[in-house]
Amino acid sequence: MMLTTSAPAAPAIRHDWTVEEIRAIHDLPLLDLVFRAASVHRAHNDPADIQRASLLSIKTGGCPEDCAYCPQSAHHKGTGMAKERLMPVDAVLREAAEAKAAGAHRFCMGAAWRQPKDGPEFDAVLAMVRGVRGMGMEACVTLGMLTPSQAGRLAEAGLTSYNHNLDTGPDFYEDIISTRTYADRLQTLENVREAGIGLCCGGIVGMGEGVTDRAAMLQVLANHAPHPESVPINALVAVEGTPLEDRPPVDPLDLVRMCATARIVMPKARVRLSAGRKGLTREAQILCFLAGANSIFYGERLLTTANNETDSDAALLRDIGITVAAPMMEAAE
Repeated sequence: MMLTTSAPAAPAIRHDWTVEEIRAIHDLPLLDLVFRAASVHRAHNDPADIQRASLLSIKTGGCPEDCAYCPQSAHHKGTGMAKERLMPVDAVLREAAEAKAAGAHRFCMGAAWRQPKDGPEFDAVLAMVRGVRGMGMEACVTLGMLTPSQAGRLAEAGLTSYNHNLDTGPDFYEDIISTRTYADRLQTLENVREAGIGLCCGGIVGMGEGVTDRAAMLQVLANHAPHPESVPINALVAVEGTPLEDRPPVDPLDLVRMCATARIVMPKARVRLSAGRKGLTREAQILCFLAGANSIFYGERLLTTANNETDSDAALLRDIGITVAAPMMEAAE
């Protein structure tokens, strides 16, 4: 008699998580947590599909927000970050073409604004979005808060996704930022979603928050319906001159736990291993992939902080059996 087996049914997707439930998942014994997350990941996603996104700062420095972690804030004079003008459209599109040639699936553009003003600069960003989409790549921007009208214009330009991180849980938020409220952030997410643009929204680990704050951030995201399409998990990069310059490095296993927990509560989202990855060993990165991370930023900078070099990423992906573009492979050889 022939025995047949079938894959277990994919866990139901929920939008009614409590902080206590998410905290209990996060605090599972690590091997149990990673096994559970890997099972959820494989039930909903192809584990060999790891998206590569390239990130470019198109307007650097001089931001009026006071985010305690950010060297681009005009409030943090000791960072030495100069205020720069918006990059020309053609220069941005050259960078996008180079990123595509190196294997990028998505091109992300960040501008250090509190909120973009309608006018020539916003029109230039729309042209950048159209240009990136014309190359056959996904386009993502992060520009600060958006009005419904601005979100609509970005949608018309073909924007794939808008990045607007929550950073942390609601109760810890005021310890990190005072120039905008948590409600402001949630309103921008609503404006983006109403325009039909995908959401890229996550947070930062290592700013002095507690585990419950981390669980609370994931709860806010997981109770959005639908879930954000992309959830960046960042480790704080402590930059000299910022209020958080003396924070200790994040334990790599904290990132593994966050990736795994995000995967369990948001089964189909792209869990993006983001800032701070340069401080992880190859083995720690692979453990994050096993736990459900399925996207990375690659390229040597993330806005203003260092990132893994393309050749090391190409070698890592090759060694775990992920097919990458020929130019990226050549960089590793």
